[in-house]
Amino acid sequence: MEIVDVLTELARSGQVGPVANGADWDTVIEALGEPFEVVVGKRRSWPRLFTYGDLELSVCRCQKVVLICLQTWRDVIELPAALADRQTFPGHPKYADLIAALDRAGCAWRPYSPLTFDNQCAIEVTSSGVLFVFEIPEGEDPILNIAGPQAHHHDCPAATKTHATP
Repeated sequence: MEIVDVLTELARSGQVGPVANGADWDTVIEALGEPFEVVVGKRRSWPRLFTYGDLELSVCRCQKVVLICLQTWRDVIELPAALADRQTFPGHPKYADLIAALDRAGCAWRPYSPLTFDNQCAIEVTSSGVLFVFEIPEGEDPILNIAGPQAHHHDCPAATKTHATP
């Protein structure tokens, strides 16, 4: 298995293993183990950011995954062992390699103009809404920087309980 296989599955299904927008956080932890929590600033407010190597997940106070982000810009991409047959992959996937893999898998895609400017371009897989954002180094072909489905917007039942009037 190569990183383009993981990315193609993400494009096809909108998820990586049990990790999907709207997934129950306890189910993800049961499948992948305890994550590392990234504390931003001094407060631990919601949503919270957790990582499994280069797989970053934002979790709502209602314990649902609301954002999935796979960082691919590093030299080595680390994923939980439960997601692939290996834990590390070479980083910097090339645009041409990913596009060829998406085409082989029958994943239709289109340019995504809101994230295409200056030294970056982006594509969106039409069936899943997964976005792939590429950096374009000067004089080189684009390389994948980040991938993931668009954020999961929901009416958080925990927020409703917090703001309910007696």
